[in-house]
Amino acid sequence: MPRASSIKRLPDEQRRYLEKLIRADRHTLNEILAQVRERFPEAAVPSRSAVGRYSQQVSELAGRMRDIQAASTALVSELGEDPNDRAGQLLVQAVTTLATDAALKAQSGGDDGVSIKQIGELARGAKAVLQARKMSLAERQQIAKEAREALQREQDVNLQEAARAQGLGPEQVEFWRKKVLGIG
Repeated sequence: MPRASSIKRLPDEQRRYLEKLIRADRHTLNEILAQVRERFPEAAVPSRSAVGRYSQQVSELAGRMRDIQAASTALVSELGEDPNDRAGQLLVQAVTTLATDAALKAQSGGDDGVSIKQIGELARGAKAVLQARKMSLAERQQIAKEAREALQREQDVNLQEAARAQGLGPEQVEFWRKKVLGIG
């Protein structure tokens, strides 16, 4: 088994500071090492080559994460969900999180994470749930429309009966139908 990177063996605070400088992507390796020495004068500073290798790994991982984010957005769009929709945002975030986790585990050599194939299957399952939710909404809207139409037919029948009983003329019935009952 390979030895852990000298960066990974640094105290947490020092490693986090070094990672912050690397992620900022504004400094040369020499500048990063100088800032680490300045901030932690008593601590051992990793070699320039170790910082360079670690910086490359961080850059590669950041690139992969950007690719995963783009792929997740494209996947959600391809599956028919608008990524700007709340459910779409949730799906993008879930797929991105799973893909990032898989990438991180693959990077560190762990093999007990979620595979890309499984992430795709989860995305397709989420799509099915979103489509069912949309269908359910469409069904509820259709039921409400039919109920409204049935109520309007019933009100029209009642209006006709009341108009005959009260001796209302066609103009008065039409007024009541359109203005009061909204049947039109």
